[in-house]
Amino acid sequence: MNSTLHTEQTTTAPIVLDDKDLAILRLLQQNAKTTVKEIAETIHLSTSPVHERIKRMEQAGVIKQYAALLDPSKVNKGLMVICYVSLKQHDKGQGLKFIQIIQEMNEVIECYNISGEFDFMLKVVAHNMDEYYHFHVNKLSQAENIGHVQSVFVMGVIKQTHVLVN
Repeated sequence: MNSTLHTEQTTTAPIVLDDKDLAILRLLQQNAKTTVKEIAETIHLSTSPVHERIKRMEQAGVIKQYAALLDPSKVNKGLMVICYVSLKQHDKGQGLKFIQIIQEMNEVIECYNISGEFDFMLKVVAHNMDEYYHFHVNKLSQAENIGHVQSVFVMGVIKQTHVLVN
């Protein structure tokens, strides 16, 4: 099942969120499997307006997708590495090529274009150090236009959340 919502009809006009919309978002952030009926009971609306509000927020792109959050260690991805990457050339075409290459690397679960000494920050997961070494030497370092890579190994996760609306 594809968890990404269809966004072809996403509007570009800013959406105004009221207190009920924010309450719906809070509940969905806690548990995306919460039913419309459960949400309606919690925020004291009937199911129809709740359903319409959710659809409106999906179409406007406020709700981008629904996902299951997994425990990396239970799916054999217990090593997390933050990789800082700088490119040799900084023109738009080279940047786009790098982004396309990164999109194909399943080990990279997040990629950010950043400011400062490095151009990109990657969040990489692997089973163990050997698997990461293979990724680093045979995939990432072999990508065209790579200037410098610095790897930082995550020793423990102190806070990890996807909550944007409190």
